[in-house]
Amino acid sequence: MKIGILQTGPFAEEVQAVTGDYDVMFKSLLSGQGFTFEVWRVFEDEMPTSIEDCEGWLITGSKFGVYEDHPWIAVMEDFIRDCIEAARPIVGICFGHQLIAQALGGKVEKFEGGWSVGRKLYDFGGIDLPLNAWHQDQVVEAPEGARTLASHDFCKHAALLYGNRALTIQAHPEFGPEMVEGLALTRAEIVNDPAQISEALLALDEPLANEIIGDQIADFFRSNRPS
Repeated sequence: MKIGILQTGPFAEEVQAVTGDYDVMFKSLLSGQGFTFEVWRVFEDEMPTSIEDCEGWLITGSKFGVYEDHPWIAVMEDFIRDCIEAARPIVGICFGHQLIAQALGGKVEKFEGGWSVGRKLYDFGGIDLPLNAWHQDQVVEAPEGARTLASHDFCKHAALLYGNRALTIQAHPEFGPEMVEGLALTRAEIVNDPAQISEALLALDEPLANEIIGDQIADFFRSNRPS
């Protein structure tokens, strides 16, 4: 199965030599699942010719906001709606989670409570799963028909499921400790919350549920769908 990675921004350039860019992270997260990959840097106006170019699609995180006025964002929203209509499976992570919600009628905004960074426990239907987060924007109103799969005190709609069409997650299952450490050391002034940065650094060695979520994403891509 071929998965198209729609990269919506670069990861922190200062630490890419250690972490790799988003495409590298997702290829690692989904390694061993039998997938092949092709990458489009959509933030640089690289777009697939058709939703049929791949059997499934994954939208990455980004430094941009989904509400910002970049022409490629509107193009991506059309692409998302086409995937949903055609039952071409699509997964969104962080920015991707927010963009899919916005494209389908949800609302995204900068959360007035500030940033969420580092390891957080998310309630997936009564099961607490730890994942790394790095965001201020979040989905504050889910689209009609979307089901909230996970939540956190800080983030009501931490994961959303749109039938068998789309699966989206606010946190970063592709982030290991090196990604959070790199961001904490290079982006702390943006977060402007020393206590939260310190907490994130102290939790770097704590276990994460990345493999569990990676398996769930792979299972979602492989689910049977009408042709």
